[in-house]
Amino acid sequence: MLQLNLPPYDYKLKEVSGKLQIFDKIRKKYVVLTPEEWVRQHVIHLLNIHLNYPASLIRVEGGLLFNRRQKRTDLVIYSKELTPLVLVECKAPDVAIDQTVLDQATMYNAQCRAPLVILSNGMQTCAIFCQDATNSQILEQIPHYEDLIEML
Repeated sequence: MLQLNLPPYDYKLKEVSGKLQIFDKIRKKYVVLTPEEWVRQHVIHLLNIHLNYPASLIRVEGGLLFNRRQKRTDLVIYSKELTPLVLVECKAPDVAIDQTVLDQATMYNAQCRAPLVILSNGMQTCAIFCQDATNSQILEQIPHYEDLIEML
């Protein structure tokens, strides 16, 4: 798989029926390894191991309803009070982090209302702190879990 601009880690792969799978430590199972999944697993590793976001508060591919249509978020990280804290949208490395991706994440976050939105294709990662519905700020880097809690 492609080397990403995210910290490397010791992932576990296996082949099942001719398809490569990667172990997802949050869901505690192997999932089909797609380019987007490759990015998602690296983002999980970054957030959990390097930035101290508790694995127990991370939800992978959670559902939400938007305009009566079922949508699926890549990652939502909850606060200890179980309110959305971070919304993460992952894309395959060949998908640009552009206005379309931002619009998708913004649409999802209209439902979640997480104060931090992260967009990543593994090559480029962007963090946006949403102070309220009309005020947001692009951050230079993703804050550590403890720092984000202090920002609130």
